[in-house]
Amino acid sequence: MEDQFAQLVSLLASTVRLAVPLVLAALAGLFAERSGVVDIGLEGKMLLAAFAAACGAHFLQSPLAGLAAGIAVACLFALVHAFACVTHRGNQVVAGMAINVLAAGLTLVLAFAWFDESGGSTPALPDGARFRPVALPFAADLAGVPYLGRVYAGLVSGHNALVYLTVALIPVVWFVVFRTRFGLRLRAVGENPHAVDTAGISVAWLRYRAMLACGALCGIAGTYLAVAQSAAFQREMTAGRGFLALAALIFGKWMPVPTVLACLLFAFADAAQGRLQGVSLPGIGVVPVQAIQALPYVLTVLLLAGFVGKAVAPKASGLAYVKEK
Repeated sequence: MEDQFAQLVSLLASTVRLAVPLVLAALAGLFAERSGVVDIGLEGKMLLAAFAAACGAHFLQSPLAGLAAGIAVACLFALVHAFACVTHRGNQVVAGMAINVLAAGLTLVLAFAWFDESGGSTPALPDGARFRPVALPFAADLAGVPYLGRVYAGLVSGHNALVYLTVALIPVVWFVVFRTRFGLRLRAVGENPHAVDTAGISVAWLRYRAMLACGALCGIAGTYLAVAQSAAFQREMTAGRGFLALAALIFGKWMPVPTVLACLLFAFADAAQGRLQGVSLPGIGVVPVQAIQALPYVLTVLLLAGFVGKAVAPKASGLAYVKEK
C-alpha cells in the first residue's frame, strides 16, 4: 500500500511538472483571445523563447538571464503579431501560423550558425545555469512520515522556481482578468470593441497590452522547457504544447480555473503514458509505444468532440476592428 501511494505521488508530481508549460501557454492565450485576438502562434512564441532562454543562460551562465531573454524575445514576437493583426488588421490565424513556421526554421538556422550543433540544438547547460529543484523547509525531515509527509516531500517540495511561479500566477491572472479595470476592459474589447471605442478607450492599445501579457507568459513557458525541465534547447521541443494549450483554453471555455484543470488533465495523460510504455495488458499484450504516446492527443480530441459542450468564444475573437469615423 505504501509503495502504491509513493507511485501515485510520483505520478502526480510528474503531472505538475508537465502541466507548467501548458498552463502558462493557456493563460497566455487567455489574454490574447479575451482581447479578441486568436493566437495560433503560441507554439512559435514558446519555441523562440526556449531558444532565446537557452542562449541567454549559455552565454551569461545564469538562469535569470535565460528567463529575461526568453520573455524579451516572446514579447517581441507578440508585438510583431499584434502589429500584423491589430495595426494592419491582417488575418490572425495566418499571422499565428507564420510565427510558428518562422520559429521552427529560425531556431534551427541560428542554432547551427551560432553553435554548429547537429540537429538544431544548443550546448548542454551546467547546473549553475539552470533552474534547479528547490527543497522546501522540513521536506527532508517529513519525507519519512506516512502519507502527508510523502505528499509534502514528493509533491509539494522538490520543484524548480518556475513551477512555484506558475502556481502563483494562476490566482494573479484570475484577479487581473476579473477584478481589475484592465481586466474589465479586456473582456469588453473581446466582446464589443465598438462599445469600448465609444467610451473613449483605445481598442488597439488594449489589444497590444494583452499581447504583451501573452508574450511574457509564453516567454516563461519556453524558458521552463529549455532551462528548467531540460538542460538545452532541442529542435521543436515544444512538441505541440501550444496547440494543446489552445485546446485546454477551449475546454475551459476561456475561464482561468477550468482551463488550468484541463491542462492538468492533459498533463496527467502525458505523465501516465510514460509509465504505461512496455506494460502488458491482459488479453492485449504489450501496447505499441506509438499508441501510448498518442494518448494525450487522443484525449484532447475526445474531450473537445464529445464532452466540452457548447463553448462560446468571445464575440469579437478573430475579427479585426475598424474604427468608425
